[in-house]
Amino acid sequence: MTSDKTMQITTEKYLDRNIEFLKLLRTQAHLIVRIAEKFIETFRNGNKILFFGNGGSAADAQHLTAELVGRFKCERKALPAIALTTNTSSLTSIGNDYDFEDVFSRQIEALGKSGDLAVGITTSGNSKNVLKAIDAAKQIGMGTVGFTGGDGGVLSKTVDLALIAPAQETANIQEMHITAGHIICQLVEEKLFKS
Repeated sequence: MTSDKTMQITTEKYLDRNIEFLKLLRTQAHLIVRIAEKFIETFRNGNKILFFGNGGSAADAQHLTAELVGRFKCERKALPAIALTTNTSSLTSIGNDYDFEDVFSRQIEALGKSGDLAVGITTSGNSKNVLKAIDAAKQIGMGTVGFTGGDGGVLSKTVDLALIAPAQETANIQEMHITAGHIICQLVEEKLFKS
């Protein structure tokens, strides 16, 4: 059994490492601002944002969607955002009838329109279903944003704006993504709803 002291040391090391990663994320501040500006432009033009990703990135997609549709920090009108990860009937029928690689691209085809924004989240930058959805979004005339990590993968070369979390471990990348997402939500609220 692990002693309390060992657990304390492990916890402190983890937190210290995350502080270092957040300092590295600061190097991406200019991109976080540009992505927030793209979100703001999308909403001002009466369009919506479609989020998608797999696993923990799916959870991040749903989390950021909820912050925009509900509220982040201020009482305000709902913003149009959809997480393509939440409709299990669509996910399973598309995965069964077509292929798992099509689960997001089919939804982009059905729900997206020119002027909307597709936000693909993949820690590796190489998730085939995310890449296929970004391609579908571009064909429709949607803007594209990617949240990725490591070297950025294929996604970073495909999207209009790519936030590359400067880490290799999935958990650290996801922690940076959600931090960046929260900053973006705050910037959106401040720009659209506070005078």
